[in-house]
Amino acid sequence: MIIAIDTSTSTAGLAVMQDEKVLAEMSWHCGQNHTTQLLPALSFILKQLKLALSDAQGIVVARGPGSYNGLRVGLGTAKGLAYSLNIPLVGISTLAAESFQAASAAPGLPVCAVMNAGRGEIAAAVYHQDGGSWLPVVPEHLATVASLCLSIKAATIFCGEYLPVVSAEIQQRLVEKAILVSGAALIRRASFLAELGNRRLRSHDYDDPAVLQPLYLRAPSITQPKEPYLERK
Repeated sequence: MIIAIDTSTSTAGLAVMQDEKVLAEMSWHCGQNHTTQLLPALSFILKQLKLALSDAQGIVVARGPGSYNGLRVGLGTAKGLAYSLNIPLVGISTLAAESFQAASAAPGLPVCAVMNAGRGEIAAAVYHQDGGSWLPVVPEHLATVASLCLSIKAATIFCGEYLPVVSAEIQQRLVEKAILVSGAALIRRASFLAELGNRRLRSHDYDDPAVLQPLYLRAPSITQPKEPYLERK
């Protein structure tokens, strides 16, 4: 049994896969409540399947980009499970999983996943299928919608839960080059994360829990401490 965990954004996801078959999947809006909702949701899924954590043979986790707090919760939980169960851990780019999910919209075309990065920017990456591998054409990076569109030279599928916010500008700039997924296809599904992770697990391509870190494209904002008040004499 493989457990996939995605806490990259306010949309959280879990999936359980066994023998390359998805047994259960859950996606829900958790806001900033990853800490309190993740493990109870996992416990609920396993109870429905009549399985236990001890049945897990591998953990797959979305490593970002995304929410600082959400990614810390997901990575921390995944590492804790891998350590305690002594099973392999694999970290997968959130944008890789999101783009992989949209690949069937127009098979053979590259897929660009976009995510809100704040400060007027988006996080984006372009992936494509190469044989049996899902590989980056353009790795994860920060961009504006305008600069991203300037880099697109051929028909490309666009996806991501943030897409509805920027879809009009993308369509206006790229016209027929932009193929936009919509509706339910915009919601990240952890089963696709599980499938990508399972490919690496089968190849014994594991991550070291001690060194696996969230993929942050921008350093977190840290408020400088105020100068201590010095009483005048």
